[in-house]
Formats: sequence, structure tokens, C-alpha cells
Amino acid sequence: MPRPLRDPVRHTYGEYRGWPEDQRLELIEGVAYAMAPAPTRQHQRLVGELFRVVADALEGSGCEVNIAPFDVRLPDGDEADDDIVTVVQPDISVVCDPSKLDDKGCRGAPDWIIEVLSPATAGHDQVRKLLLYERHGVKEYWLVHPIDRVVTMYRLEEGAYGRPAVSELQGCSACRACPGAEVAWERVVKGLPATAGAG
Repeated sequence: MPRPLRDPVRHTYGEYRGWPEDQRLELIEGVAYAMAPAPTRQHQRLVGELFRVVADALEGSGCEVNIAPFDVRLPDGDEADDDIVTVVQPDISVVCDPSKLDDKGCRGAPDWIIEVLSPATAGHDQVRKLLLYERHGVKEYWLVHPIDRVVTMYRLEEGAYGRPAVSELQGCSACRACPGAEVAWERVVKGLPATAGAG
């Protein structure tokens, strides 16, 4: 799991924007988390295929699909950008409200977020980010487990994520937050090794 940087300072997006570009960091409630080293080739292939499938499914819908690195700012209220204390970089973000998009990325909750798990980030994505996305109103949050070949899908209902739907990476999975969008898993996983994980 990514570890917080060892400093007691509560950081903001204003500071974050001034940090060196070669430092891959996320801010969660002011705490700077060092992201894992560059993902493996298999992880990136899986993210790339997912991006293509989702972008194709949403073509012409008005929803925008972005792939990491892409800053998602999650304000607690109407604070100025520089005062925001939570900035994350999901593997894939789908935003259907164009007013949330600007040249810096997205301000506010995307409609749909997909993370491809790796051993270094699995706990961060499954615990810390799950709670964060629920609190900020991300309508749908999918966790793709390349080693186990399953997808865990959390859907926001009455302000909370209920019991997740879990299915194998087979057939098609539909996104309720973006009607008409579905992922055909055969196309996504065709490049994965038969037994090894995507890391």
C-alpha cells in the first residue's frame, strides 16, 4: 500500500502543482501519498485496453474518458482550487458533466472510476480510495483484479456503496452510471498472460 510521506504538514493542491513532475503523488485529505513505481507493462496494457473499450462504448454520449495521469480534484465544498486537499489519479475516469472539466483535469466526482489493482496499490485502492469515492459521490467504482480475473463493482445508492457486485472477467459488464456503456471482457483481457498477474 502506498505510504504517506513522512512529514506532518497538511498539503494543498496549490503546493501539489509545484512539486516535481517526476514525483508521482496523490493527496488524500492533505496527506501526500507516494504512488508506486511505474506500473508493469501488463498493468498498462490492461488499462489501455479498458480505456479503448470504455471510450468506444461512450462515443457520442457526451461523457469524457480520461486515463492516468489525470488529476481529479475532490473539494470538500466551494473552496478555491489551491485550497483543495484531495487530488487523486485514477487509472480511468469518466466524467459526464462538462462543467467539471478544465485544463487541470476534473474538479468534482467523476461518474465512473476504474482502478486496475496491483500488489503495491491494492490496499490503497480497496480501502482508502473506496471510502473517499463513496464520500465524494462517485456513482460507480470498479476494481479490476487481474490476478484473480474478477471485477468488483461498487454502485452508489442513497449516498452509500452497497454490497458490491463481483463477476469474472467474462462476458459483458454494464455501467449503470453511464447508460449504454458496457465492457466486453474478452476484448480487454486478450493480452493478459494465462496465469501471471498484471502487477
